[in-house]
Amino acid sequence: MDSARREWLLNSALALALFVVPLWAWIAGEPFIITLATRVAILAIAAVGLNIALGLGGMVSFGHALYLGIGGYVAGIAAHHAFNGTPVLGLPGTNQMLPVWAIAMLVSGGVAAVVGALSLRTSGIFFIMITLAFAQMGFFFALSWPAYGGEDGLPIFMRNQFPGMNTNRPWDLFLIAYAVLMAALLVFALLRAARFGAALMAIRQNPDRAAAVGISPFGIRLTAFILSGMITGLAGAMMADLTRFVSPAMMAWTMSGELIVIIILGGVGRLFGPVAGAAILVGFEVFFGGVTEHWKLWLGLVLLAVVLFARGGLIGLIAGRARHG
Repeated sequence: MDSARREWLLNSALALALFVVPLWAWIAGEPFIITLATRVAILAIAAVGLNIALGLGGMVSFGHALYLGIGGYVAGIAAHHAFNGTPVLGLPGTNQMLPVWAIAMLVSGGVAAVVGALSLRTSGIFFIMITLAFAQMGFFFALSWPAYGGEDGLPIFMRNQFPGMNTNRPWDLFLIAYAVLMAALLVFALLRAARFGAALMAIRQNPDRAAAVGISPFGIRLTAFILSGMITGLAGAMMADLTRFVSPAMMAWTMSGELIVIIILGGVGRLFGPVAGAAILVGFEVFFGGVTEHWKLWLGLVLLAVVLFARGGLIGLIAGRARHG
């Protein structure tokens, strides 16, 4: 069996497992497990966004928590004003997920356009540090924003609603997150298979050669960076609704690091790498975190082993070398 076939089977198994486990928990009356599965799905959505920039474009962004936080604050502010019946910038607040998601993606994409336009003029460690600097700017801005909680954060008293679903029920919220995750993975797969994805991967491998054949490295990378920020911003809005809380911690550099860890654990550039990586991260946090407060040490050892001996992540270790990119 070739590597492509093995990866397809593994992807199918991951998609099925992520659905079946919370389904069993719903039947068994275990809402905590459903909530964990929802968190895995939302973290995977955020990582899918980063995977477009990092996995396809080779852009090591250490500031993607900025877009996660922007999405979170859009959802939190919308819910806050809808609950209090006060306008936002002269407009009425909303407690509907679809318009909140659209606004979160637009704002995140706009910020990503500015950040990308500046940071993509550099490369290597300079690119990493500029993206980190912008994320820290967002973190400290939220920290000093007393109108929406400042360092104490902003509680969401009433979750935003989705047509035909009761978002207060864990199973309904999981179904929404799962559907959005599948849509995000489809977008990633279509981008990777399209000429845009081929151009992006060619730029990642050799930007000078790509430019010589008429491909614009800056324009292609900037577009990918904006799409990446928009998807991560969407995940931030969903995470805020899941936790019913948003705080500056969503923009902290540690959150950016977690997203990178998720991709490395699952497999950089792999379609279901974010799903596998998110499941590993949440699994370590819950199961090992209940045993020892030093669970991140063990996660670090696993990450070290993946970097040294399985550079394709869990997906690459099982499926073998990828034929794309």
